Amino acid sequence: MTGKCPEYVNELNDYLDGSLDSGICAEIEKHLGKCQNCRIMVDTLKQTVKLCRGGKEESLPPALESRLNNLLKAKWDKKFGKK
Repeated sequence: MTGKCPEYVNELNDYLDGSLDSGICAEIEKHLGKCQNCRIMVDTLKQTVKLCRGGKEESLPPALESRLNNLLKAKWDKKFGKK
């Protein structure tokens, strides 16, 4: 990793969406040619987006959905305080 990596990581969503300025895109692409860690990160994010877009929504059984929601709420309340 280089000193620029954190800066580029912050821009990756916009880069992958194609909403970044072309100059910044060119900088990122140049960086990706030299930085294997960032290239792996971008490739992984691209694959994740592709899988999410291509997937179909699945319903959970009601009991599992309720249990999952309760667990997430308990974690949220523990981290941020119950409101």
